[in-house]
Amino acid sequence: MQQIELSYLITPRRRVGGALIGNPLMALLQAVREHGSISAAARSLELSYRHVWGELKRWEQSFGHALVTGEKGRRAQLSEFGDKLLWAERQAQARLAPQIEALHADLERAFALAFDDRTHVLSLQASHDDALVLLRSHAAGSARLQLDIQFSGSVDAISALNQGRCTMAGFHTLESAAAGSLTQRTYQPLLKPGIHKLIGFARRTQGLIVAPGNPLALESLADVARLQARYVNRSIGTGTRVLLDELLDAAGIDGDALDGYGRSEPSHGAVAHAVAAGQADAGLGLESAARAAGLGFVPLAHERYHLACLKSALAHPATEALLVLLRGAAWQHRLGTLAGYESAASGEVQSLSALLPWWQFKSKKKKGSAP
Repeated sequence: MQQIELSYLITPRRRVGGALIGNPLMALLQAVREHGSISAAARSLELSYRHVWGELKRWEQSFGHALVTGEKGRRAQLSEFGDKLLWAERQAQARLAPQIEALHADLERAFALAFDDRTHVLSLQASHDDALVLLRSHAAGSARLQLDIQFSGSVDAISALNQGRCTMAGFHTLESAAAGSLTQRTYQPLLKPGIHKLIGFARRTQGLIVAPGNPLALESLADVARLQARYVNRSIGTGTRVLLDELLDAAGIDGDALDGYGRSEPSHGAVAHAVAAGQADAGLGLESAARAAGLGFVPLAHERYHLACLKSALAHPATEALLVLLRGAAWQHRLGTLAGYESAASGEVQSLSALLPWWQFKSKKKKGSAP
């Protein structure tokens, strides 16, 4: 069976009366049918006779069927197989016309943004966050800013930033992450003062996502371990996995004490779904994810969600547009409608040493000062 691949062209304007989806072979066959000769078909397509003849022979060899019949000096016509090919293409075009037209419109709208100097695109890799999803729609509708977001773990997001695969990275840390903590050991090697800058985004609450009414009366990770409640974790490399291990370490609990520590889900929504489906009793996640699924929630920690970028990116028009948007009252009000979120230095550019407390620098001695 032959496989179908789709492609498209970018042109100043769509050809009047042209096929919704074009195919070079079908155009050749249609031209031969209309003009009755290969040479006339070639002229109508503004191609050379040699090219058209070669293409027809190449396709005949590929299909194992003749496409054009006719002796020298007589009118050329399509073979039965050629006629069926053209018929099949026209049938597909007719049946799929609404979907093809919608695809045309979607592509044209998308590319219109690329040619609009007033619209900016910002590539962002980030730890999964419900507020970022909300920000994406808000930015597109109010600031002519398209956020090209790819969700990944916090560590992977910052690594992508450092490798030049995105302009900005989203990650989150405990609001009071201490020196020597797992948070420091995870993120300090990835971020460099003087090279990276942090942009305030939001303060959010994480805790245990539990069944409605919290039937096991879970109030802490210690309760989860003591009652051997079925736990669902987040993947290694995610900020929430780092947070869990930080909280376990602070409570003196080994990860193996949680029944299900090795079972992971890719997002907060997936954790909530596992609990809602009765596949787990608890999992660490966002309050917004729990409320959206109609589940119970036990708050455990407040976090700051940061947007990291290279210092040089602050001068980019897309970054400037984002900063203006984050500082605006409209966005901060909308953020406050999301359960467990509030504005916290949103849009403020801060140094690593100011926001993440484990960086300490010795002040340089002034020349001529006493030793």
